[in-house]
Amino acid sequence: MHRHGYKGRKFGRENDQRTALTRGLMRSLFKYKSINTTLAKAKEIRRPAEKLITIAKKGDLAARRLVIARLDDQETGNALIDVIAPQIKRNSGYLRIERTGFRRGDNAEMATISFVDEIKDKAEAKEEKK
Repeated sequence: MHRHGYKGRKFGRENDQRTALTRGLMRSLFKYKSINTTLAKAKEIRRPAEKLITIAKKGDLAARRLVIARLDDQETGNALIDVIAPQIKRNSGYLRIERTGFRRGDNAEMATISFVDEIKDKAEAKEEKK
């Protein structure tokens, strides 16, 4: 049996559960600007999260609708387009994954996924403009 054409990790979950996990992790990443999770999950959400950021950088109505649909959360989608995307000055490689050690219970390798650029909150961004 060959493994050609199989993409992504399964995490011992069914497809709808994996989709919900990915969306939840991306929502948390965009809300808190940095999250601590397992290395495998961090590596798995990096690709769709970076694609969403690229879409959000366009900033038009179609991009807004796509981002909100993929995140399944209007508040986070609007924050990504209005607050986070304008602060990113690079064309790709928006996220950084840093290994943080091993989890005590099951020895799973942990990692922190965060933005490469410093992202300020809405209030801090307004204050800096003045």
